[in-house]
Amino acid sequence: MKKILISIFTLSIVLLSGCVSQTAKRDPAYAAVRPVAVIPAEKNDGAIFDVNTNLSLFEDYRARRVGDILTVKLEEKTDAEKATETTIKKNNSNSITNPTVLGTTPQFDLPGILPLANTKNNNLAFNLQSTHNFKGQGDSDQNNKLTGDISVSVVEVLANGNLVIRGEKVITINQGNEYIRISGMISPRDIDANNTISSKRIADAQIAYVGDGPTNDANVVGWLGRFFLSSLMPF
Repeated sequence: MKKILISIFTLSIVLLSGCVSQTAKRDPAYAAVRPVAVIPAEKNDGAIFDVNTNLSLFEDYRARRVGDILTVKLEEKTDAEKATETTIKKNNSNSITNPTVLGTTPQFDLPGILPLANTKNNNLAFNLQSTHNFKGQGDSDQNNKLTGDISVSVVEVLANGNLVIRGEKVITINQGNEYIRISGMISPRDIDANNTISSKRIADAQIAYVGDGPTNDANVVGWLGRFFLSSLMPF
């Protein structure tokens, strides 16, 4: 028994030591794309202008080819508020007269010849009434804000000139990693002279800010707590 306890204690120490050093887990879907290799043009001796070594002096450097880099300014802010109120009322009323086999005699107000009930009044008539009331009310308020800069690369140039971009930034702080991932489609016209673009100008934007490590694990609700907070809880 003592050896089993020592083995369990040793295994626990090994597992805890492995959790201390968190290695950043890069997402291959956000990996940068290298520019396509350009086949060098055949040299023509005697020419002054060379297309491979020319330097453009009259245009800004802006991302326009696969592999080019530009900076995205994160300017995300969302405010959502929702209020609901539901009221339901329902009333039911049912009545059934005393049934008989051969009907009744309305001239003499006599009961049926063969009543179905063998009670004191030979009566199976009954009345049923029910009332249901339901009232529900809910409020929801959520605010989110994300600011900062992240450099991304162009991964595809579409036929209409738009650019598909994506990128990932990993920051390791105090045994934990913070990941900022972004992807989407932009128009070259929205890129300013400093080769930057606002995140508000990205179409089909997918922005993720996630983390891992001990600090993030401390903010995660356990599976038992999630069960009591879920809709599966009957109470």
